[in-house]
Amino acid sequence: MWGERDRPSVEHISLADAARIAVVAPATANFIGKLANGIADDMLTTALMAFNKPVVICPSMNVNMYRNPILKANLERLVSCGYHVMIPESGDLACGWTGEGRMPEPEAIFHEVKRLLGPRDLDGLRLLVTAGPTEEPLDPVRFLTNRSSGKMGVAVAKRALARGAEVTLVSGPLKVPEPTGVNHIQVRTAAEMMDRVLERFHESDIVVKAAAVADFRPETFCEEKLKKEDFGTSINLVRNPDILATLGSRKWPDQILIGFAAETSDAIQKARVKLKNKNVDMLVLNDVSQPGAGFDCDTNIVRLLFRSGEDEQLAMMSKEDVADQILSRALALRRMAHH
Repeated sequence: MWGERDRPSVEHISLADAARIAVVAPATANFIGKLANGIADDMLTTALMAFNKPVVICPSMNVNMYRNPILKANLERLVSCGYHVMIPESGDLACGWTGEGRMPEPEAIFHEVKRLLGPRDLDGLRLLVTAGPTEEPLDPVRFLTNRSSGKMGVAVAKRALARGAEVTLVSGPLKVPEPTGVNHIQVRTAAEMMDRVLERFHESDIVVKAAAVADFRPETFCEEKLKKEDFGTSINLVRNPDILATLGSRKWPDQILIGFAAETSDAIQKARVKLKNKNVDMLVLNDVSQPGAGFDCDTNIVRLLFRSGEDEQLAMMSKEDVADQILSRALALRRMAHH
């Protein structure tokens, strides 16, 4: 690491300065623990401590080690610090056990590297992304919400950032680590989300409304916890503001507005009506009745509907790959709007 006495070098800094990306494959539980806690006691950990570009971690270990809560917490910490952690493969392990823990296939690692070193084609653009559910309180301990995890919106924010955009994320309570490097504004209710989004809408080039906003809220909020006896058999609800429709009515000509629709029946017909009525440029349709699509999955199956009447069915893919597809279409729509 330090060279010869007569020819000193700081090799770990030279390595960190020279590389565009770092990949650790296989990444052991021990290495992950060291990296997550800032222990730099060999060439690899010192080089990575000095590295400020993308780092891909490819966990590889026994299934029980992978499921250990300490290991899980270390991986979550790395993700929250901006490291890219790949999900290991499942199958027969070298130790004789079967389960998750196999190093991701080299082709999958290559695909991830290629993605992270992809074009910075959103340079100079400002993106506004919404994500997650909203919570509509009834009293201090109860609220109406939905099953959204925020994974899709967070994936859009991360990929937009990697492709050079300046990103603002307005989210309800997320069930995934918040992305680093974006301007993250946390809200709770649909009304709060509306206010925060409208404050930033006019300065945004592309707006991706991936949040699952509650359509209704309780008519009254009680400051004290309600007792069982206070409820009766019904709760009066009132409509929340329609954020997407409001943005559609206010957008300027070359501003690109993308909405999401989660449906379980007559999906295409409902989505076409929403696309037209809310004046969006592209609608991302999730048929959440399909396995591998919609809420709380790592994958998604979406259909992209456009104002021209065209639509495009995408295969099942990771939410980050879906995010890239959405961003590429948004960029193409923006270029068409300019011409």
